[in-house]
Amino acid sequence: MGDSKEAGAEAPPAGATARGGLSLLPQGESEEPSAQGSALFLGGNEVKSRAVVKYSSAPARTAFARLEEKTDLKLPPANWLRESAKLGPAGTTILGNSKKSKPFSSFGMAYDFIDSVGNDVDVVSDSENIKKLLKIPYSKSHVSMAVHRVGRTLLLDELDIQELFMRSSQTGDWTWLKEFYQRLIDQKWQRKKKSKEHWYQKAILSKFLYYSINGDGAAQPVPSATEPQEPSSSDQTGDVDQASWPAPFEMPSPVSEDPSASSQGSDPLEPSYIVGHVASAPKEQNLTTLFSDGENSQGLKNDFVRNILWTFEDIHMLVGSNMPIFGGGRYPAVSLRLRDNNKPINVLTGIDYWLDNLICNVPELVMCFHVNGIVQKYEMIKTEEIPNLENSNFSTKVIKDIAQNILSFLKSNCTKEGHTYWLFKASGSDIVKLYDLTTLCEETEDKYQNPFTMPVAILLYKVACNMMMKKNQNKKYYGTIRTLLLNCVKLLDKSRHPQIIASANYMLSELFQLDEPKKEESPESPLNENSDESYSEEEEEMPDSDENGSYSTSSDPPDDNKAVAIIKSVGELSVPEKYKSIHQIRPSCAFPVCHDTEERCRLVLSYVLEGLKSVDSSIKKESDLPAADPNTPIPLKYEDESTRGGPEGLEKQMALFLDKMGSLQKGNYSSQSGMIPGSWQHKMKLQLILKSSKAYYVLSDAAMSLQKYGRALRYIKLALQSHDTYCCLCTNMLSEVLLFLSQYLTLCGDIQLMLAQNANNRAAYLEEFNYQTKEDQEILHSLHRESSCQGFAWATDLSTDLESQLSVSCKCYEAAHEILQFSNLKSQNPEHYVQVLKRMGNVRNEIGVFYMNQAAALQSERVVSKSVSTAEQQLWKKSFSCFEKGIHNFESIDDATNAALLLCNTGRLMRICAQAHCGAGDEFKREFSPEEGLYYNKAVDYYLKALRSLGTRDIHPTVWDSVNWELSTTYFTMATLQQDYAPLSRKAQEQIEKEVSEAMMKSLKHCDVDSVSARQPLCQYRAATIHHRLASMYHSCLRNQKLPYTRSDV
Repeated sequence: MGDSKEAGAEAPPAGATARGGLSLLPQGESEEPSAQGSALFLGGNEVKSRAVVKYSSAPARTAFARLEEKTDLKLPPANWLRESAKLGPAGTTILGNSKKSKPFSSFGMAYDFIDSVGNDVDVVSDSENIKKLLKIPYSKSHVSMAVHRVGRTLLLDELDIQELFMRSSQTGDWTWLKEFYQRLIDQKWQRKKKSKEHWYQKAILSKFLYYSINGDGAAQPVPSATEPQEPSSSDQTGDVDQASWPAPFEMPSPVSEDPSASSQGSDPLEPSYIVGHVASAPKEQNLTTLFSDGENSQGLKNDFVRNILWTFEDIHMLVGSNMPIFGGGRYPAVSLRLRDNNKPINVLTGIDYWLDNLICNVPELVMCFHVNGIVQKYEMIKTEEIPNLENSNFSTKVIKDIAQNILSFLKSNCTKEGHTYWLFKASGSDIVKLYDLTTLCEETEDKYQNPFTMPVAILLYKVACNMMMKKNQNKKYYGTIRTLLLNCVKLLDKSRHPQIIASANYMLSELFQLDEPKKEESPESPLNENSDESYSEEEEEMPDSDENGSYSTSSDPPDDNKAVAIIKSVGELSVPEKYKSIHQIRPSCAFPVCHDTEERCRLVLSYVLEGLKSVDSSIKKESDLPAADPNTPIPLKYEDESTRGGPEGLEKQMALFLDKMGSLQKGNYSSQSGMIPGSWQHKMKLQLILKSSKAYYVLSDAAMSLQKYGRALRYIKLALQSHDTYCCLCTNMLSEVLLFLSQYLTLCGDIQLMLAQNANNRAAYLEEFNYQTKEDQEILHSLHRESSCQGFAWATDLSTDLESQLSVSCKCYEAAHEILQFSNLKSQNPEHYVQVLKRMGNVRNEIGVFYMNQAAALQSERVVSKSVSTAEQQLWKKSFSCFEKGIHNFESIDDATNAALLLCNTGRLMRICAQAHCGAGDEFKREFSPEEGLYYNKAVDYYLKALRSLGTRDIHPTVWDSVNWELSTTYFTMATLQQDYAPLSRKAQEQIEKEVSEAMMKSLKHCDVDSVSARQPLCQYRAATIHHRLASMYHSCLRNQKLPYTRSDV
């Protein structure tokens, strides 16, 4: 109801102005005499009642016109059955001409007040149904009601068997119920016609109410010529009484045509994960084929003049009422009744009047008495005096007990959400029976014959949506949401309602949080908390207690085996707390907590798959893909080896990938299945595919932590295939989705790196990678309907070549880095950006070490050839390039420690280059070459840069000591080679000795002999060696020095 407002008042205040045809109630205003409801004290019995008007379409209340004595009500007034400004938009409904409940009236209210359903309210129903239930022990009339459960709330609607079976005779529907009814309840059923007296009383009541709203205050009958306008049993007022299934309205309802409009002043529910408006489904999906379109569009509306939240003792009810209320002057709120003076008020009438006034919080009742349609007198009666009227004396305490017992009975036995229960009492019988019509209907050929199925499913869906959208909702309600959605899906035919089923399955997948895959829920988590709402449809029902006498199957008639429960005697309802022992809802079941990450993700994927199936089944295409065979692997369209093998092929594919990423920024779109952009299928499939990619990413991350690298690569491949399909369908790429892709590629790079480092288990990893579940195959089949899924094939290939794996890992990190640059996500996600650069620097270090080791291996194999080969030089260049880029990566994020390690590795590479140039010439003629000196000096420079990068030893002592040792080794090696292979052809002896001495002293300077460490003995040995070599060199110099005198001169 678009214009509805909730009021903290008990009833509309007198003189309230109408706006837009609705009587909007200001907050805080209330009608006299009480602002907090009424507490009645009758014969020592206290009954607590409070009524809050949630919505009213009634016009401003006016005083009733007191009819003159002897007014003939058989004559119609001039305004009879005509529109009037005083009637408001509800037309004749406000005069209460129709007491016939409509089959889906409770659903109309539930749709409009969705916040109250499932949690706060016990019962939603028409006031006429409430009164009929509370009068069961006093009345011999039949009772036939449909009962539905949504959470803790029961929805009650009249189930007109007479009308239903008349329809069945014409349409052939409901034949199973008609046969069941005739076989077990009433074998000689036939339609019962209402008497002429009934229509006579209806007609004079209608005329009396129209007389009472005459503006001039005097009743003026029309000429007798208009007498034929009096309705018969088949037209005018009679039609209003005989509500069809469901009954069309006489006037347009104040409720908005769009049931998705908010009825409580809140924002409409339009969550991103819900395709279309939740409540628009009744129009689009053809709720039931039983009714025509006109009836279908009206049957689920809230057509009551006012909706009231009525609290009767501890029972909270959302009640719809059309009772006319008059007011003004001394009587701010009164109800108006017409009684035959010759017929005393009986108990049933007294209860009826009393409950009407309680529900609408009307303090007084005005009774107009007539004899044969001639007005005699008026009498004013206070509401609290009604139970004490002569011939109508009843105990309000008993009425309270009846209400509590009936609610307990229904809540204890109507346990299955989504099922339609039938509460039935035959005329003149004292036995009340409860049947499960859904179970009976499922035994027939078409289990979807129940016309309540679709409205119930939509209501379950809307309540779940409403709960999902409450950001402050405690997670303990997830059990309720899950139960609502599972029952909604169970009720619907997949082929008829794919949109709702797809959306419900997506919401089910959203209940499982995948954002923090490594954080398991603790036993104290709110998800483990039990609540009254958190129960599952799979639970067994509570055993029935013999003492409550609710039902038995041992000595009852044969038809009792079809009944869910039986009240053997209506007198039991008057016994205080007769059903108190079964008043509690059956034991609750908490939301299933999946402590295992894979189990949680598999549940999510199962819901995603069902959603994808629903979407795909609704897309009509001539060249539809065949169904996937679980025993046949899906062929993958890989490119040939020449285009994808090795780093060169990767470069090309990366270029194509980056070009594609650029096109995504422009919003390109292509779908192979023919989905229309903007359609519900398109929106829903996008959300489902994105959810599947997240689930596979979490699975891959979990497998990675378990060191199951083959499984991790398989999952990340599926995640990237899902994301590739998303990219093909998406018309507007969100930055959040690009961030997901960057994370996926980062994880893929991690996996490829670990596979490269654990080559010994490659066979086991290959087996893990090739395994595929049926569920994964079906999801992939759905993805292939939209895309080839080959956009990231370059990143997920399980290669046997170490170089290829390292290159793929590096390209994954580079792609992740490029994505962050594309969308300016770098500044929004600084932590992820830093991690990507760290990983990129690390893998470049690994590749550089790989090429460096290969160069060293070639060098060791070079025996015959003395010169450096071209292959060695190429490997040096590749290794140096990787180290240089890695150093740049680490320096860009101020990671001094890792930058120092790569500088140290670069120094080692320079030493390998120097060693490669030491083999020229014979061993006896060999000299320390200039190339060796060049590379050793470069190595020294890189080691010194590493030390400058670290700054001081305190930053990272281990790395500092390692760099110091390598620097000392370089100086020592260079000095040793110069000493052993002195380049005398190029330098003087004195210069060589000077350089050797300086290098040895520098080596000694960086050789820490005092610090206690594992390397201390090596340092001490090297220091001793340096001192020994220096001593030898100085001794040799002394011996070879030319003295100015000879021995003979001495």
